Amino acid sequence: MSSWQVSEGLQIAIDGPSGSGKGTIAAMIGKELALPVLDTGLLYRYIGWRAEENGVTLADENAVLSMLDAAVAAMDWQAKGIVFVEGDEEKDCTSLLRSESAGSRASKVAAMPKVREALLGVQRDIAKLGCVMDGRDIGTVVLPDAQGKFFLTASQRERARRRWSQLKAKGEEADLDNIAADLKARDARDTGRDCAPLKKAVDAIHIDSTTMCMDDVVERVLNVLERRKLINKK
Repeated sequence: MSSWQVSEGLQIAIDGPSGSGKGTIAAMIGKELALPVLDTGLLYRYIGWRAEENGVTLADENAVLSMLDAAVAAMDWQAKGIVFVEGDEEKDCTSLLRSESAGSRASKVAAMPKVREALLGVQRDIAKLGCVMDGRDIGTVVLPDAQGKFFLTASQRERARRRWSQLKAKGEEADLDNIAADLKARDARDTGRDCAPLKKAVDAIHIDSTTMCMDDVVERVLNVLERRKLINKK
Protein backbone atom coordinates (compact mmCIF):
# COMPACT_ATOMS: atom_id res chain seq x y z
CA MET A 1 0.00 0.00 0.00
CA SER A 2 1.33 3.42 -0.95
CA SER A 3 2.31 5.82 1.82
CA TRP A 4 1.55 8.75 -0.47
CA GLN A 5 -1.64 10.66 -1.22
CA VAL A 6 -1.55 11.25 -4.99
CA SER A 7 -3.35 14.01 -6.89
CA GLU A 8 -6.27 12.65 -8.90
CA GLY A 9 -5.31 11.90 -12.51
CA LEU A 10 -1.61 12.54 -11.85
CA GLN A 11 0.44 11.95 -14.99
CA ILE A 12 4.20 11.57 -14.68
CA ALA A 13 6.24 11.63 -17.90
CA ILE A 14 9.76 10.18 -17.91
CA ASP A 15 11.68 10.62 -21.15
CA GLY A 16 15.21 9.75 -22.10
CA PRO A 17 17.44 7.78 -24.46
CA SER A 18 17.69 4.00 -24.53
CA GLY A 19 19.49 2.60 -21.50
CA SER A 20 19.12 5.73 -19.38
CA GLY A 21 17.19 3.80 -16.73
CA LYS A 22 13.83 5.42 -17.39
CA GLY A 23 11.98 2.10 -17.43
CA THR A 24 13.45 1.07 -14.09
CA ILE A 25 12.72 4.47 -12.56
CA ALA A 26 9.17 4.49 -13.92
CA ALA A 27 8.54 1.06 -12.37
CA MET A 28 9.94 2.16 -9.01
CA ILE A 29 7.93 5.40 -9.01
CA GLY A 30 4.76 3.55 -10.03
CA LYS A 31 5.20 1.07 -7.18
CA GLU A 32 5.91 3.83 -4.67
CA LEU A 33 2.84 5.86 -5.68
CA ALA A 34 0.57 2.91 -6.60
CA LEU A 35 0.19 4.26 -10.16
CA PRO A 36 0.07 2.10 -13.32
CA VAL A 37 3.28 2.20 -15.36
CA LEU A 38 2.95 2.38 -19.13
CA ASP A 39 6.01 1.70 -21.27
CA THR A 40 5.34 3.33 -24.66
CA GLY A 41 8.53 1.84 -26.08
CA LEU A 42 6.95 -1.56 -25.55
CA LEU A 43 4.05 -0.48 -27.77
CA TYR A 44 6.41 0.31 -30.66
CA ARG A 45 8.30 -2.91 -30.03
CA TYR A 46 5.00 -4.77 -30.29
CA ILE A 47 4.12 -3.17 -33.63
CA GLY A 48 7.59 -4.02 -34.97
CA TRP A 49 7.18 -7.60 -33.76
CA ARG A 50 3.75 -7.98 -35.36
CA ALA A 51 5.09 -6.53 -38.61
CA GLU A 52 7.86 -9.13 -38.66
CA GLU A 53 5.38 -11.90 -37.80
CA ASN A 54 3.24 -10.81 -40.75
CA GLY A 55 6.17 -10.52 -43.15
CA VAL A 56 5.80 -6.73 -43.37
CA THR A 57 8.97 -4.82 -44.14
CA LEU A 58 9.79 -1.91 -41.85
CA ALA A 59 11.07 0.03 -44.85
CA ASP A 60 7.45 0.47 -46.02
CA GLU A 61 5.42 2.74 -43.71
CA ASN A 62 2.19 2.19 -45.65
CA ALA A 63 2.57 -1.57 -45.25
CA VAL A 64 3.00 -1.14 -41.50
CA LEU A 65 -0.07 1.11 -41.40
CA SER A 66 -2.10 -1.51 -43.25
CA MET A 67 -1.62 -4.02 -40.42
CA LEU A 68 -1.76 -1.49 -37.56
CA ASP A 69 -5.49 -1.59 -36.74
CA ALA A 70 -5.54 -5.37 -36.57
CA ALA A 71 -2.40 -5.41 -34.41
CA VAL A 72 -3.82 -2.87 -31.94
CA ALA A 73 -7.18 -4.68 -31.81
CA ALA A 74 -5.38 -7.93 -30.96
CA MET A 75 -3.42 -6.55 -28.02
CA ASP A 76 -4.11 -5.85 -24.38
CA TRP A 77 -1.63 -3.24 -23.16
CA GLN A 78 -1.37 -3.41 -19.39
CA ALA A 79 0.95 -2.03 -16.75
CA LYS A 80 2.69 -5.43 -16.63
CA GLY A 81 3.24 -5.55 -20.39
CA ILE A 82 1.45 -6.50 -23.59
CA VAL A 83 -0.73 -9.54 -24.14
CA PHE A 84 -1.44 -10.64 -27.71
CA VAL A 85 -4.91 -12.13 -28.18
CA GLU A 86 -5.47 -14.57 -31.03
CA GLY A 87 -8.84 -16.32 -31.12
CA ASP A 88 -9.46 -17.74 -27.66
CA GLU A 89 -5.77 -17.75 -26.76
CA GLU A 90 -3.79 -15.07 -24.98
CA LYS A 91 -0.02 -14.84 -25.30
CA ASP A 92 2.07 -12.64 -23.04
CA CYS A 93 4.62 -11.45 -25.57
CA THR A 94 6.36 -8.99 -23.22
CA SER A 95 9.54 -11.07 -22.84
CA LEU A 96 9.86 -11.33 -26.63
CA LEU A 97 9.65 -7.55 -26.88
CA ARG A 98 12.61 -6.97 -24.53
CA SER A 99 15.22 -8.31 -26.95
CA GLU A 100 17.84 -6.16 -28.68
CA SER A 101 16.35 -6.96 -32.10
CA ALA A 102 12.90 -5.84 -30.92
CA GLY A 103 14.43 -2.58 -29.71
CA SER A 104 16.04 -1.98 -33.08
CA ARG A 105 12.74 -2.60 -34.87
CA ALA A 106 10.93 -0.29 -32.46
CA SER A 107 13.31 2.55 -33.27
CA LYS A 108 12.43 2.19 -36.97
CA VAL A 109 8.69 2.01 -36.30
CA ALA A 110 8.86 5.04 -34.00
CA ALA A 111 10.35 7.11 -36.84
CA MET A 112 7.16 6.68 -38.92
CA PRO A 113 4.99 9.84 -38.56
CA LYS A 114 1.69 8.22 -39.57
CA VAL A 115 2.25 5.27 -37.25
CA ARG A 116 3.05 7.58 -34.34
CA GLU A 117 -0.07 9.62 -35.02
CA ALA A 118 -2.22 6.49 -35.13
CA LEU A 119 -0.86 5.26 -31.79
CA LEU A 120 -1.15 8.62 -30.03
CA GLY A 121 -4.81 8.17 -29.11
CA VAL A 122 -4.13 4.69 -27.74
CA GLN A 123 -1.53 6.06 -25.35
CA ARG A 124 -3.57 9.07 -24.22
CA ASP A 125 -6.72 7.03 -23.57
CA ILE A 126 -4.89 4.65 -21.26
CA ALA A 127 -3.22 7.54 -19.40
CA LYS A 128 -6.41 9.46 -18.59
CA LEU A 129 -6.89 8.09 -15.07
CA GLY A 130 -3.31 8.80 -14.06
CA CYS A 131 -0.08 6.91 -14.67
CA VAL A 132 3.68 6.93 -14.94
CA MET A 133 4.60 6.81 -18.61
CA ASP A 134 8.10 6.51 -20.01
CA GLY A 135 9.35 6.88 -23.55
CA ARG A 136 11.06 9.42 -25.77
CA ASP A 137 8.37 12.01 -26.51
CA ILE A 138 5.99 11.68 -23.56
CA GLY A 139 6.50 15.16 -22.13
CA THR A 140 6.69 16.85 -25.52
CA VAL A 141 3.99 15.06 -27.55
CA VAL A 142 2.05 12.25 -25.87
CA LEU A 143 1.29 13.94 -22.53
CA PRO A 144 2.28 17.60 -22.98
CA ASP A 145 0.10 18.59 -19.99
CA ALA A 146 1.60 16.02 -17.61
CA GLN A 147 2.01 17.56 -14.16
CA GLY A 148 5.39 15.93 -13.58
CA LYS A 149 7.97 15.78 -16.39
CA PHE A 150 11.47 14.34 -16.11
CA PHE A 151 14.24 13.85 -18.66
CA LEU A 152 16.62 11.10 -17.62
CA THR A 153 20.07 10.73 -19.18
CA ALA A 154 23.36 8.94 -18.60
CA SER A 155 26.61 8.76 -20.55
CA GLN A 156 26.49 6.55 -23.62
CA ARG A 157 29.15 4.23 -22.20
CA GLU A 158 27.28 3.85 -18.90
CA ARG A 159 24.04 3.12 -20.72
CA ALA A 160 25.81 0.44 -22.77
CA ARG A 161 27.31 -1.04 -19.60
CA ARG A 162 23.89 -1.24 -17.96
CA ARG A 163 22.40 -2.98 -20.95
CA TRP A 164 25.35 -5.39 -21.09
CA SER A 165 24.89 -6.17 -17.41
CA GLN A 166 21.17 -6.85 -17.90
CA LEU A 167 21.82 -9.28 -20.74
CA LYS A 168 24.58 -11.09 -18.86
CA ALA A 169 22.28 -11.44 -15.85
CA LYS A 170 19.79 -13.20 -18.12
CA GLY A 171 22.51 -15.56 -19.27
CA GLU A 172 22.62 -14.06 -22.77
CA GLU A 173 25.76 -13.46 -24.81
CA ALA A 174 26.58 -9.77 -25.04
CA ASP A 175 29.42 -7.67 -26.44
CA LEU A 176 29.85 -4.26 -24.83
CA ASP A 177 31.28 -2.60 -27.94
CA ASN A 178 28.44 -3.89 -30.14
CA ILE A 179 25.85 -2.68 -27.63
CA ALA A 180 27.53 0.75 -27.50
CA ALA A 181 27.50 0.98 -31.31
CA ASP A 182 23.81 0.00 -31.41
CA LEU A 183 22.96 2.63 -28.79
CA LYS A 184 24.83 5.27 -30.77
CA ALA A 185 22.87 4.40 -33.93
CA ARG A 186 19.60 4.32 -32.01
CA ASP A 187 20.33 7.71 -30.40
CA ALA A 188 20.96 9.18 -33.86
CA ARG A 189 17.65 7.83 -35.17
CA ASP A 190 15.69 8.96 -32.11
CA THR A 191 17.09 12.50 -31.98
CA GLY A 192 17.30 13.02 -35.74
CA ARG A 193 13.86 11.93 -36.87
CA ASP A 194 11.53 14.64 -38.14
CA CYS A 195 8.48 13.38 -36.23
CA ALA A 196 8.52 13.70 -32.44
CA PRO A 197 12.29 13.43 -31.95
CA LEU A 198 13.79 12.62 -28.59
CA LYS A 199 14.30 15.90 -26.76
CA LYS A 200 13.77 17.43 -23.35
CA ALA A 201 10.48 19.24 -22.77
CA VAL A 202 11.13 22.84 -21.77
CA ASP A 203 9.43 22.29 -18.39
CA ALA A 204 11.02 18.89 -17.66
CA ILE A 205 13.50 18.29 -14.84
CA HIS A 206 16.80 16.97 -16.24
CA ILE A 207 18.45 14.20 -14.21
CA ASP A 208 21.84 12.78 -15.21
CA SER A 209 21.97 9.33 -13.62
CA THR A 210 25.49 8.38 -14.78
CA THR A 211 26.89 8.30 -11.25
CA MET A 212 23.61 7.94 -9.35
CA CYS A 213 22.00 4.81 -7.97
CA MET A 214 18.37 4.23 -8.91
CA ASP A 215 17.14 4.86 -5.34
CA ASP A 216 18.68 8.34 -5.40
CA VAL A 217 16.99 9.14 -8.72
CA VAL A 218 13.63 7.99 -7.34
CA GLU A 219 14.13 10.12 -4.24
CA ARG A 220 14.80 13.19 -6.36
CA VAL A 221 11.69 12.61 -8.48
CA LEU A 222 9.53 12.17 -5.37
CA ASN A 223 11.00 15.32 -3.80
CA VAL A 224 10.08 17.35 -6.89
CA LEU A 225 6.53 15.99 -6.92
CA GLU A 226 6.13 16.64 -3.19
CA ARG A 227 7.41 20.22 -3.48
CA ARG A 228 4.83 20.83 -6.18
CA LYS A 229 2.14 19.36 -3.88
CA LEU A 230 1.30 16.69 -6.46
CA ILE A 231 1.90 14.03 -3.79
CA ASN A 232 1.70 14.25 -0.03
CA LYS A 233 2.70 11.90 2.76
CA LYS A 234 -0.31 10.20 4.34
